[in-house]
Amino acid sequence: MVRIINYKKRQAEDGREFFVLEISGGIEMVQSKETGQFYATSKKSSIPSTFDEETCIALIGTEIPGQVVRQEVDPYPYTVRETGEEILLTHRWVYIQEDAHPVSNRFKADTNVFSKNGHLEPAEAF
Repeated sequence: MVRIINYKKRQAEDGREFFVLEISGGIEMVQSKETGQFYATSKKSSIPSTFDEETCIALIGTEIPGQVVRQEVDPYPYTVRETGEEILLTHRWVYIQEDAHPVSNRFKADTNVFSKNGHLEPAEAF
């Protein structure tokens, strides 16, 4: 389950405004590589919506089936707010529905099942 924790107004490339829902995947305990101590954190993401601002406000606290997962992406620069340091990231956090399966682009069609003569022929009846 994920929980809607906030919303933000964004602007599309065409100039129109819309709202995104900020979601949190729940608390996780992570061990610091530097100190060895544990700290609490959560995976967060945002999802676009068609809702108006009043609806977004009303939805804060709502739980939705699903999870926030790591998705590998092409490298992009990211500036750490606290330090101003610019780093290169190769992932982002995205929401997936509970019953959804990640889409893989590793599928390859079996081209032997297609006609190679360029003519559409009806299937034979059994």
